[in-house]
Amino acid sequence: MRHGLYRSHWMVWAALFAVSGGFQYLDLVDWLRFDRKLLDEGYVWLLFSSQLVHLNWSHWVLNMAGMAMIAVLFGRYGDVSYWLVVLVISASAVGIGLWWLKPELRWYVGLSGALHGLMLAGILREIQLRIWSAVALLILVVGKLVWEQMAGAMPGSESLIAGRVVVDSHLYGALGGAVAFALCQALLGRNRGGLA
Repeated sequence: MRHGLYRSHWMVWAALFAVSGGFQYLDLVDWLRFDRKLLDEGYVWLLFSSQLVHLNWSHWVLNMAGMAMIAVLFGRYGDVSYWLVVLVISASAVGIGLWWLKPELRWYVGLSGALHGLMLAGILREIQLRIWSAVALLILVVGKLVWEQMAGAMPGSESLIAGRVVVDSHLYGALGGAVAFALCQALLGRNRGGLA
């Protein structure tokens, strides 16, 4: 198993930053957001594109700050393919989870759900490498998810983005990140030098 630094991982974060920033600048929110009516008509790509657009610039900046934190703390533990797998599975879990399990939800935007998946995959990677301080991070993330499921959005978060926080997206993204981590480890077991 390779434990060295992966420099290529920055391409994933840079691409997310550029694409979501470009979409925000071009004001494509209404075209790319999760819209249940359009999804029911077959616009399946909205499950994914909705996570690359944001309510406003404040929402975008908060998500980009979270993404930068994940990149700095955990990015070196995987290459481009690892982080793309985690991103795709986490984003899929968010989009499909919201569509299937939240039928009352009419629309959604934002990357925070997928970011929870990326964060959890990074934390699990650190624990796998016996970096035990990551256990404290895992407890914090799980505690946050439990709080959100029981009490709603973290205090102040909705005022920061001037909109409603769909906390279930965080749970679905985190579950997707855990699945992606497990899948990558299973693939790595078959093919040393693979994804992670």
